[in-house]
Formats: sequence, C-alpha cells, structure tokens
Amino acid sequence: MKIVSIIAFVALFGTAVFFFTKKLKAIIRNIKLGKDINRSDNSSERWITMVKVALGQSKMVVRPISGIMHVFIYVAFIFTQMELLEIILDGLTGSHRILWHWLEATFMASVYTLVINLIEILSVLAFIATVVFIFRRNIIRIARFQMPELKGWPSKDANIILAMEIFLITCIMLMNSGDLALQARNITNDTSQFIISSKIAPLWSGLSNNAVQIIERIGWWGHLLGILGFLVYLPYSKHFHVLISFPNVYFSNLNAKGKFNNNEVVTREVKLMLDPSAVPPSDATPVGFGAKDVKDLTWKQLMDAYSCTECGRCTSSCPQNITGKKLSPRKIMMDTRDRLEEVGNNIDLKGADFNDGKSLLGDYITPEELWACNTCNACVEACPVNIDPLSIIMDLRQYLVMEQSAPPSELTGMFTNMENNGAPWQFSAMDRLNWANEE
Repeated sequence: MKIVSIIAFVALFGTAVFFFTKKLKAIIRNIKLGKDINRSDNSSERWITMVKVALGQSKMVVRPISGIMHVFIYVAFIFTQMELLEIILDGLTGSHRILWHWLEATFMASVYTLVINLIEILSVLAFIATVVFIFRRNIIRIARFQMPELKGWPSKDANIILAMEIFLITCIMLMNSGDLALQARNITNDTSQFIISSKIAPLWSGLSNNAVQIIERIGWWGHLLGILGFLVYLPYSKHFHVLISFPNVYFSNLNAKGKFNNNEVVTREVKLMLDPSAVPPSDATPVGFGAKDVKDLTWKQLMDAYSCTECGRCTSSCPQNITGKKLSPRKIMMDTRDRLEEVGNNIDLKGADFNDGKSLLGDYITPEELWACNTCNACVEACPVNIDPLSIIMDLRQYLVMEQSAPPSELTGMFTNMENNGAPWQFSAMDRLNWANEE
C-alpha cells in the first residue's frame, strides 16, 4: 500500500509540474515577442521597490479593508508552503509528519508545533478574508467588480480561486484535526498540539479509528490535489500574478510619473530639419511609430499584461471612467493579455509567420477608448503591482497619429497651428508676445 501511495503521488506531482512548466514556457515566449527595453539599471533601487511593493504589499493597504484582507491571504499562502513541503516529503517517502520526527530528534519539536499553530491561525484569518471577498463580489456587488470587462470568464475565474482557497483551508483543518484524533487514540506516535484543529478533533470522537484515518487522508490528499490543481490552473488565471508580480515590480519604470521618452527617430529628424548642413546617417532604416499590435509593444508592457490582477483599482481611480467615458485601464491590460494569448496560440498551431489579420488596436481596443485618456497617471499610481496602462495607451495613440494620420478632429487644428505658427493657437508667431504689451 505504501509503494502504491508513493507511485500515485509521484505521478500526480509530475503531471502537474509538466503542465505548469509547459504553460509557463509559452508565457515566457509570449512576453519575449515584445520589443527590447533596458530595465537593468539601478538594481539596488529595483530590489528596494520589489521588497516594498511586491513583498511588503505597500500599495495594497492604501485601501484598508481589501488591503488587510489580501494581506491575510498573502501571508497565509507563504507560511502554508512550509506544511506543503512536509506533504511533498511525506508523499515521496511514504512517511507521516516527517518534519516533526526530524525536529523531535533534534529536540526542536516545539518549533514544529509553533509553525503549524501559526499556519492554522493564518488559515483562519485567510478563511475570513476569503468569505469577505466572496461577499463583496457576489452579495454587495462592489461597482468595480461589475464592469463590462469582468462579465463571463473573468468573474468566474475570481470565484473559482476563492472557492479553491476555502477548499485548501478546509483540507488543512481536516488533516490536522484527524491527526490529533488519532494521536489521542495512540494510532500515531505524534505528540503535537494544534491550536485550531484541537477544537475540531473532538468532532471525530464518536467515529471508528478507520473513519478518522479516512478523514485525515481526505485532508492530506485533498490539500495535495488542491495545490496541484491550483498549480496547473495558475498560468491560465489572473492569479498568475502571485508569481509574476515580483519580477514585474522589479522591472518597474523608475522615472518620475508623467515623463515621456523622446522618440529617437523623431528627434533625429527634427535635428536634421533645424540644421540644413547636417547629413542623414547612411545606416538609417525606416521604422514604425507607436504600436498597432502586441509585438509592437515592449516585453515589459507584455509582462504588465500578465501581471494584471483585475482588481480594478486603476479603473476606479480613472477620472475619465468615473465621468462616464469608455476608457477602462483594466480593460486595456486585459485586452492586451487576451490578444497576446491569441497570438501565442496562433504561433503554437500555425507557426510564427501566421497572420490572422487582427490587431490589438481596432479588434480589441478602440480609438475612442485611447483618446478618452487624459494621461493623468492615476491608474499607474493606483496599481498595487506597478503596472503602467498609460504607456500602452500612448504607444497606440502614437500609431494612430504618426502612422495612420488619424488624430481626433479636436487635435487636428492644434497640429496645424503648431506646424504653421509654432504654437497651438491660431495666430501668427509674430504676434505671440503681443500680450506683454497689454495694460
């Protein structure tokens, strides 16, 4: 029986890791479809930012209720991996509570009990937080979770993960309480005492030894299968951010918000126009301006898309969305990710040169959405994992203006005035200082 259990464990674990790794490689490949950008500077500042924002959750707690609830789940997730490690070791060796026995042999069994008690307390807090999140999404129906871009799969995805969290916590308590009940009957030789599951264990007092062992095994295998299922599901879910948010924050744009990069090609052309004696470089090659599809974006912008948690803080902070405009920064990121996944699937099925005739601009994101943006950076400031929807908006707008000559009519007059008069206003450049003569 022991060898059968080990074989089943290895088969399940290996299968889950295989499918997770396969999807992870596809995501990395998709991100690398983007243009190169250098984010290797200021490594010390980047590490500090990652520790503060990704690990320390500093931007999450700006909104205290959801922030603190998220911290409960986040911290519980981290500490639960200690118990998961023991489950993996037990599964590979066919043992039971192997870490407890190792620590007992070194007179550190109390450390084990302390860790499990901490996990149980955090699990209860995570359970409460999960129930609160389910209530906020499905009963109170908070506005930012009811927007059009969350209809259908995104809403189901969120609830699936919340249900999975409750399932995993329940399995931990079944496993630990069943184990304590077996200890009381001297079925196992562990002597641990767990603060939460010790209150649950008396529920099994009227059951047979075999029934209690089944409960403990249901908890053990249930937690394992839940974790492996979560591992396989993770790359297909918005919750992939639990992994990718750390590198995404590390590679954040460290420049001051509102600073836009000059286009080197445009800068060169302007300098050539201002200096008639200048000679154009012989190696100059035609380049496109802005972005039409995901391959025109940088790899960091594509990483941003995969890092989006769909929390909607960006959209709920956007003044244009608040005033009824069509723009939703969250939708910009979700559309970018969906289009990138589509391009990646096309590569897998039909080869790298396949062109489906679609693009991010037009088929996913409309000009109306792009031109609604007033570039205030509220979405960038609000994002808890330092995603930059504005950079994508600006690149798509640049394509519309410089490649398609399709700015909104409100801007056409300004562009004409700047070309003819050197200023946005409709009067001669010779009259630009007339205001100074007024009394």
